[in-house]
Amino acid sequence: MSSLKQFIRNVRAAKTIADERAVVQKESAAIRASFREESHNSDVRRNNVAKLLYLFTLGERTHFGQIECLKLLASPRFADKRLGYLGTMLLLDENQEVLTLVTNSLKNDLNHNNQYVVGLALCTLGNIASVEMARDLFPEVETILASSNPYIRRKAALCAMRICRKLPELQEHFIDKAKLLLNDRNHGVLLSGLTLVISMCEADEEEGAEQGIVEIFRPLTGSLVRVLKGLSQSGYAPEHDVTGITDPFLQVKILRLLRVLGKGDVQVSEQINDILAQVATNTESSKNVGNSILYEAVLTILDIEADSGLRVLGVNILGKFLTNKDNNIRYVALNTLLKVVAIEPNAVQRHRNTILDCLRDPDISIRRRALDLSFTLINDSNVRVLIRELLAFLEVADTEFKPIMTIQIGVAAERYAPTKRWHVDTMLRVLKLAGNHIKEQLLSSFVRLIATTPDLQTYCAQKLYAALREDISQEGLNLAGAWVIGEFGDALLRGGTYEEEELVKEIKESEIVDLFIAILNSSYSGQITTQYIITASIKLTTRLQDAAQIDRLRRVLLSRQTDLDVEIQQRAVEYGNLFGYDQVRRGVLERMPPPEIREEQRMLGEGSKKRHSRLPATKKKASQITENDLLDLMGGDSTMPASETSAVMNGNQHTASADLLADILGGDNTMSSPVEQSSSLMSNGAARPQSNMNSIMELFDSQPSASPSASTDILPSSQPQTPQHTAYNKSSLLLTFTLQRTPQAIQLTARFQNQSAHETFSALNLQAAVPKTQKLALQAISSSELQGGAEAVQQMRITGVNGPPPPRLRLRLKISYGKNGAEAVTELVDWSEPA
Repeated sequence: MSSLKQFIRNVRAAKTIADERAVVQKESAAIRASFREESHNSDVRRNNVAKLLYLFTLGERTHFGQIECLKLLASPRFADKRLGYLGTMLLLDENQEVLTLVTNSLKNDLNHNNQYVVGLALCTLGNIASVEMARDLFPEVETILASSNPYIRRKAALCAMRICRKLPELQEHFIDKAKLLLNDRNHGVLLSGLTLVISMCEADEEEGAEQGIVEIFRPLTGSLVRVLKGLSQSGYAPEHDVTGITDPFLQVKILRLLRVLGKGDVQVSEQINDILAQVATNTESSKNVGNSILYEAVLTILDIEADSGLRVLGVNILGKFLTNKDNNIRYVALNTLLKVVAIEPNAVQRHRNTILDCLRDPDISIRRRALDLSFTLINDSNVRVLIRELLAFLEVADTEFKPIMTIQIGVAAERYAPTKRWHVDTMLRVLKLAGNHIKEQLLSSFVRLIATTPDLQTYCAQKLYAALREDISQEGLNLAGAWVIGEFGDALLRGGTYEEEELVKEIKESEIVDLFIAILNSSYSGQITTQYIITASIKLTTRLQDAAQIDRLRRVLLSRQTDLDVEIQQRAVEYGNLFGYDQVRRGVLERMPPPEIREEQRMLGEGSKKRHSRLPATKKKASQITENDLLDLMGGDSTMPASETSAVMNGNQHTASADLLADILGGDNTMSSPVEQSSSLMSNGAARPQSNMNSIMELFDSQPSASPSASTDILPSSQPQTPQHTAYNKSSLLLTFTLQRTPQAIQLTARFQNQSAHETFSALNLQAAVPKTQKLALQAISSSELQGGAEAVQQMRITGVNGPPPPRLRLRLKISYGKNGAEAVTELVDWSEPA
């Protein structure tokens, strides 16, 4: 057989992957054959195990050599034991049954008279000890901790740490020995003892014991402070010196233990304050070793009950890190300041300019952390300055930053805006710079701001018109401009007195129509943009006075009646039919009333500032719901009571007027599938005033009773508000049902609503089942993720198998969702239609 060196040369000499595989397979076969020969030559066995370790580094299978490692452990030769223990640590782990065979060899070697053999056994036990091995061998480790030999004492301390992690109930056996280790004069023993005590204290904190390990070690704080003081004040010590700093590893360990002991204890924190200030001021920061000590000191200052001056000193050290040339140090500082800003906001604010400079750093990870920190610094006093800097960064930011930046700027502007005029200007700037990354949530907030601020409606219309004349490549700008110009086109034509020169210029009706046609004919006009534009066009027919321009708009709508998109085609047909009824058209296209702002929608979904991790997808598409799922839902009697129904929604029903409009638009009395909310800009308006309804109803004497067509959802002024029945209301998730009946079917709309502004629902899924006498068609949900205040819709259609639908609907529902990144919740609900 070849030697290990020759085997490595052969592997490295292979020119292709196939050649390397051939060499490895040939050598593996030779090693297996050698093992089967049961050779008693330890040199051959050692050579084979060494090759196995090399194969292990290559990622090859080496399980067939585990027993050979155990044979080397039993050898009296130190060279065999050393390689055997190394192979045992690498090729075995605590989950393998063969590991139980190692226990006896470890027990013998822990009592060996050679300190290096004892060291090998301790090192192996500390790496792969299972619960059973820890329980069997902890007495030997406890005995070795009292040894006079510092070499095995420090290894025993690290091995004891592994045993305490595996069996926390054994900690009491090592407490007294650990106290002695903390007073040891040997550097290695003290370092290992600190590691053991830190592990025991942190494990005790996680368990939350009332009188725990931390209380036992707090009296040793004074001695630890003296040791640290001696290290920080001592001069050059060649034994443990690193670039001129004495024993930095020991200093860091002591600082970490002091942090654990001082957390939540005022008296211990007072003992630590002076030495922390001394370390923070005397440690040299020009070297990386010194920075590691300073960083640990800052973490300790921020974690204990330190006074305010010391906390400011810690924040200033982090601020100094931000000017360091090393990217790692700057990243650590930014990451730590993100946690500190909630504790010492004023101290962090002093380094605002340095943080903003990090936004221009070439390293993307530095820019990302600086961006997160910048948003946490915004308050009432600095919102103008910081938003201006962030907008400047948004102009040159990476594409992956822009979606979250637009949301965060929108949240900050809404919360801290000094004036509504400034708020509007800020959002307009965002639309210009990152319109393609605007979320629907932010766009809705901006539209609501304009609708509720009459003084700025003309100004906004003119600003958006001027922006669109310059650039139509930003989708968000196109959508906002289409809505505002369509809603306030008459105010745009009247003009106003503003300081900007582009706003005082006279605007002609033909220029507005030209702009809309240019957007529609451009490559930037997607499906949603087209829907917005044609809706704005029909609104403009009641805002403009020039008959020629109105006719141009009518032709625009006519040209879209053969659009490939069914939604756009339907809208265009419906809008076109309105031209035959001018009084109706003017009534239903009046300016929308300001939307009511619910409290949970006031802050743009504050939870959006946090990054939520998504759960693994557990939702099934409607087409994937199996028969077994439905049988599980409907089979047997449910023990859950049917949900109580909610009261009918406020407002008049206006059924007759809605039926009238359905007749005008050529609709029938069946309900079609509802369109997406985003495609109907006018669908979120409130109920129209009664005067508008009267003006329409004067044209007709009859009051048909047919149900309104789905086409009327573009006309919120005349859509009846059907009763909504609550099916599920728990954990801020509200599920309501709206029913529309025809002789042939029941059209049911399930509407999910996130009632909280700070929480996010993900992997949202609804399954439903009906009795065997009925048939259910379930469409996919519009969105499986709901942020604060958001809604999602899912359609169902229920028909009878051999006759009309049931007079009273009964469903069994299976609702599943995840909340704020937690595991999915699944609930079964029985729901019956109210009598």
